This record gives sequence, C-alpha cells and structure tokens, in this order.
Amino acid sequence: MGNIRREIVAALDLGANFFRMIIAEINSDGKIRILEDLQKNTSLGKDTFSKGRISAETIYETCDILDGFVKLMKDYGVKFYWAVSTSGIREAENREYVLEQIRVKTGILIEVINTSQERFLVFKALRDKIENSSEFYNEGAMILNIGSGGIEVSVYSEGSLKFTEYIKIGSLRLREILGRLENKTLNFSEIMTEFVESKIYTLREQLKAYKVKNFVGLGGSFKFLLKLYSSEERYISKESFLDFFNKIKNMTTEKICEKFDINKDEAKLLLPSTIILMTFLNMTLAEKVHVPRISLRHGMLIDMLSKKLDTSKKRMFDHDIISSVWYIGKKYGIDREHSERVKELALKIFDKTKVFHRLSDRERLFLEVSSILHDVGKYVNLNEDGFYCYNIIYYEEILGFSDKNLNIVANVVRYHGEEIPSLSHENYKTLNFTDKIIVSKLAAILKLAEALNISKKNKISNISITIEDRILYFNLDTYRDCTLEMWSFKNNAEFFEEVMGVRPVIKIEASS
Repeated sequence: MGNIRREIVAALDLGANFFRMIIAEINSDGKIRILEDLQKNTSLGKDTFSKGRISAETIYETCDILDGFVKLMKDYGVKFYWAVSTSGIREAENREYVLEQIRVKTGILIEVINTSQERFLVFKALRDKIENSSEFYNEGAMILNIGSGGIEVSVYSEGSLKFTEYIKIGSLRLREILGRLENKTLNFSEIMTEFVESKIYTLREQLKAYKVKNFVGLGGSFKFLLKLYSSEERYISKESFLDFFNKIKNMTTEKICEKFDINKDEAKLLLPSTIILMTFLNMTLAEKVHVPRISLRHGMLIDMLSKKLDTSKKRMFDHDIISSVWYIGKKYGIDREHSERVKELALKIFDKTKVFHRLSDRERLFLEVSSILHDVGKYVNLNEDGFYCYNIIYYEEILGFSDKNLNIVANVVRYHGEEIPSLSHENYKTLNFTDKIIVSKLAAILKLAEALNISKKNKISNISITIEDRILYFNLDTYRDCTLEMWSFKNNAEFFEEVMGVRPVIKIEASS
C-alpha cells in the first residue's frame, strides 16, 4: 500500500448550458477522491443554437468564469487538467476565435470533442459505477443521455452494446427551435412531442428487436428531476414520472417557475427534457429510470486515471467500441463471417510483426476496426468500394473515436484493396507525417489479411509467421487449393515490403 501514487487533477466540461469543473485526487490503486465539484450557468449554447455564432459578450462571460476555475485549480495545486467542450462550442461557426480568446485570456487549452467521444466518456463513468452488474446489461438496457444540444441513446442486450445514436434534439436546442410556438398554441407539449417523434421514428423499428428492461438516465436534466422529486432514491418510477408529466405539460414557463420555485432558465428546459424522457421510456419495458451519480467529467477522471496511473479497464471499454462497430457493419450489409476472419488474420499479422511496425495498442484497435468495416463501400459500389469506404467511415461515428482517429481508420480502409496511398489523393495528402505512416503500415497488413481470405471460403485453418533475415514467411496450414489466395497475396507483398522493409512470402503446409 505504501507504493500508491497520488495526483491532483481537474476535469472541465464546457457544455452548452453549464460550465462544470471537478477537482479530484486520483490514486494508482484505482480510487478517486472528489475535492471540488462546481458548475456555472452560461448562455453559450443559447447563442450557438439560435444564431450559429457565439457573441463577444458571451466570450467575455466565458473567460470570466474560466478565470475563476483557473484560480481554484491553483489553490488546490492541480498538476494536470483536461478541458473539453461539447455542442455549445463545437457547433459555433466562430469556434476557432472563441477557443483562441479563451487560450489567450485564461491560458486554458480546450479540446473540442465529438459526440462519440462524449458518449464514450460517459459510458466509462457508468461502467465504473455498475461494474459488477452484468445482469443489468444482459437483461437489456437503454442509456439515454440528455444534453443541451443533443441526446445520445444506446441499447445493450445480452451483455453487449447493440447500437448507439446521437440525435440533435437536446433540451435547450428544442426550446430554441420551437420556443416561438409556445404562445401560438394551447398544446405546446404536443407540438414538441410530435417534433421529437419526427426525429426518432426510425429508432422504433430497431428497438423492436430487443426487450429492454432497464433504463438509465444521464445528464443534468435527470438530476434536476430527482431534485424536484425530493427523493433520496436514485431512480424515478415510470408511474410517478407520468403523473409528473401530466401536471406540467400544459403549464407555461412562468407557472413552472412559480410551482417549483426554480429560475426561468431551469423552467424552460423542464418540459423538453420531460418530453424526451417520456418518449424513450415508452419504447421500453422498464418500470423505472435509474439516475446514477455520474457525468461526463467523471468519465474524464476515469480516463485520466487509466492513462496517467496505469490502472487497466481498457479491454472492457474496447469491447463496447467493437460492439458498436459491428452494428455499423451490419447497417451496411457486411459479410460478418468474412470480416471476422480478416480481422483475426490482420491482428495475428500485427502481433507477429511488431518488431517491424513498432505500433501501439491504439493502432491495433484501429486495425481491428478497419478489418471489420473494410467492405462497407460495397454497399454503394462494388467496383470502387475503397473510395466509398472512406466516405462512409469518415462521416460515421465510432464510439470513443476522435475526428482524427476516424480519419485514420477511413484512410486505412480505403487502401485495403488494389489502391495504395498516394499524395494525389486529398484524403491521404492532408494527413501529417506520423499519420501517413500509421495508415500505410495498417493498410499493408490489412491487404495481406484480405488476400488470405479473398475467396471468402476460410481455406486456411491456421497460420504461423517466422522471420529469416529480410523474409517474413507465412506458413499456411491448409488442405485446399489456395491458388487465388497466393496470387492476391503476391500482388500485395510488394507494398508491404516497401512500407515495412521485409518481404512476405507464403509457405504451404498441407493439413493431414
């Protein structure tokens, strides 16, 4: 116990409606001790969602709030901080100017994260909270995270993540889009419900395949609802929630303020949040909504803990990523058996050739994802699938992947076939030097893996790889005719040698 390392860190979440900061002590034994947790209101999201730009006045207000955060971090002796922004800054047309003014005036560097990264950090916090509750996920669970700008909905069944989607109908965005209609109708709640339904109707068909018995609510809206309930329990029953909705659905914002003794900003968000929750809850068999004490910034702390003090929950989180990737593949009609085999071969080649590529576990994950999705382009065009692969993946969302990571995977998949990376291709040319090398090495591996199962008949029962001087021998265990596989392998061997500096050669060992 005497070897436990401790570090004071801070996680800053700059949301559309609130700026939040948590200061904590993280320990190498996996424990986190919260020292400070605070939030400040902001009109940043109101600017972005109504006007598309953040005003100068709001930028001044933002810098004042962050100055206070900086002073508090200094008081606690924070050694490391991580600041992220979500939809409020992410979707502003002038976001670069905003981020630069914050950097100059406060010294804080902010990372703009996409929705899949945001969702993954929240999942990390949730997994940490109910780590031993495998039954919870096996029974089927819907996780609904209501943000100011959008909602994230994810469904687990039989212990695995089946799908996850981000939809731009957050509570503040709904209010900003539909707010002007409130005084033009006597049934504003129904108008808002119809609008939500128009955005999510396709999800209903997907959900019919799963029996979801558990429901988890994440985000400030759920915590606020709990506060109104004045309950010590961390859940809201479906029956009491429906009663609550029927009470407020025809109330004006002013009436909600008076009834619940809350400010106008909170009152404005109560109805849209309640409508979103009701709509999704009614899609499930759940009888209550669990509201755990977690947030984006708690997920950030867990992420910092695992990276800085090396506590390992990585494989569990990677499992969620891969589950979500299979869902994407299914959407584009991939041959699962073939993709599974290509993935196995690619990862074996990666693991056996580390001495040549010197890539890390992060790049191994990129290869795994690329192997699963390498044929998605055939959904659009059977002849130029590499080009379409790139476009499909680039505009998809992969759980936990930054835009940069997504671009790397999209490039790798583009070059899984006959094409090789070229500076004449804009998608490759714009990569930095390091990412070009990563893409080329992973593409070289994926090409060989695809070649070894080009017939999609799983002819090779086993493969071992040995190294002799500058030759990499692929010893294939098979009893079938592999002429096609050998031809394809040979066609891709030259690029592999060019990138890795070693020549791959096939040896056939006939199975008995």
